[in-house]
Amino acid sequence: MTAPEVRIVKAWHEALNGDPDRLVELSHPDVEVGGPRGSGHGTRLLREWVDRANISLEPRRFFHRAETVVVEEEAEWRSAKTGEATGSQTAGSVFVVRDGRVARVMRYDDLAGALRAANIDGSHEVGVV
Repeated sequence: MTAPEVRIVKAWHEALNGDPDRLVELSHPDVEVGGPRGSGHGTRLLREWVDRANISLEPRRFFHRAETVVVEEEAEWRSAKTGEATGSQTAGSVFVVRDGRVARVMRYDDLAGALRAANIDGSHEVGVV
């Protein structure tokens, strides 16, 4: 049986890739959103980031401990004008789930960086969900 935190993070990815209203519902009102360029707080910032980044994240592997979920993801950015792919990479993100919502999401350049940041290792892998 999959942990509730992992199910929420999986649903968050599904919403990111096409349902911004659902994405906001799955996120804490003061969600912390961050990546290589810094971080900020709030669902308004989250929605602006989704609109601006034009990113899709396809989860590949999940790691879980307590309220923390690390996800290895295939990230792809698309041009808002043409819809064509402008870049892609395999990345890692750290999610913190509290009270049934994503309270924090931080993107890292790779899975190893995300695992280090979360103090999680391979023994916490729950596989593909």
